[in-house]
Amino acid sequence: MKPVQGPLETVNMYKVDFPVDQSAEKAVERRRSAESARKARIFNTRLRVMGLDTDVLNQQVQEKKHQQNIERQRDKAFDKLREYHDVALLQLETDDREKRAALHTDLVQYWATQQRVEDSRDADLKCGLQGAFRIPIPERRGYRRGASEERTNERDRKRSTSPEGGQCERHMGNKHREMLVSRELVHQDLRGVQQAALEEECKNAIRIAYNDYNRALAAEQAEKLMEQHRREERENLAEMRHTLTSDMMTECAEAAERKVGGGKPHHVLTDRWRGMSPEQLRAVHEERETQCRERQRKRDAEKIHDTALDLQLLKLSREAEEEEARAAELKRQTRIQMDQYNMQLAREQQAHQEYLDKKLYTNKPTRDYFYQFNTSSR
Repeated sequence: MKPVQGPLETVNMYKVDFPVDQSAEKAVERRRSAESARKARIFNTRLRVMGLDTDVLNQQVQEKKHQQNIERQRDKAFDKLREYHDVALLQLETDDREKRAALHTDLVQYWATQQRVEDSRDADLKCGLQGAFRIPIPERRGYRRGASEERTNERDRKRSTSPEGGQCERHMGNKHREMLVSRELVHQDLRGVQQAALEEECKNAIRIAYNDYNRALAAEQAEKLMEQHRREERENLAEMRHTLTSDMMTECAEAAERKVGGGKPHHVLTDRWRGMSPEQLRAVHEERETQCRERQRKRDAEKIHDTALDLQLLKLSREAEEEEARAAELKRQTRIQMDQYNMQLAREQQAHQEYLDKKLYTNKPTRDYFYQFNTSSR
């Protein structure tokens, strides 16, 4: 028979080794690390006093360096773009200069081949009749060739094409052209002479008209001068007559005191005044003496008033000195009382301090008492 197993043996039979749960220990360790970091931040004097955030400052430094790098790259890109534009402008300027040179060369060549001097209408004047036979005769307005002339030209063309025409026909044609050219030149000279004659007649007519106008202006100016001269003579005569009959020349004594227009009754005209009369001089002396007596009376009254004022000021100054003496004495008594009161306060304060030092504050804290504070971040 098998032995019966008890409950402890049954438990031991099914016992399994489970892994130990370390999450609690890790949490504790994590809290300890956070507490250490917090203490390092809180008890750091530099961070606590100055309030610096190094992470934010480092981030600002990195952002500033990044911005400077971007600006530097942008400046380099702008420099490259500016160099490219300079090269393009130089190339455009070179192409334009080459185009201008080629155009000038073509123009000079065209002048040399298509616009020669000997082919112009006035070649006979410039080149000594070398190209006179090439000048086309312009038809005048209203002039048309007749049928006989057209037949003559047709016959000349046929003769020139025939082998027998030869040099004689060409010589006759050249003479005919020279005769037409001479006739045209004569007509031009006649027209020039007629035009010059008409211009001369117009100039003469204009000259005559200007002369007539200038003569009319001269006559009008002479009449104005004569009228002005006559007016000045009349004014001078009137002024002389007024001067001869005036009060200044007749020496009228009443003229100086005469009332003129709306003037004052005793208004004196200085340009006609002949001096004061004895009655006027006597009145002036009397008025001056009266003014002197009045001035002396006022001076005496002012002296009496000044004396009374000086006595009043002296009395006021004595009263002020007495008041100042009383105020000084009162101030001295007040200072003595204040000194006594301050001494009493000093004695009372000294006694209170001795009571605090010797009876109340006898148990002084040690260094260990202060070290128990600020040991945790919480």
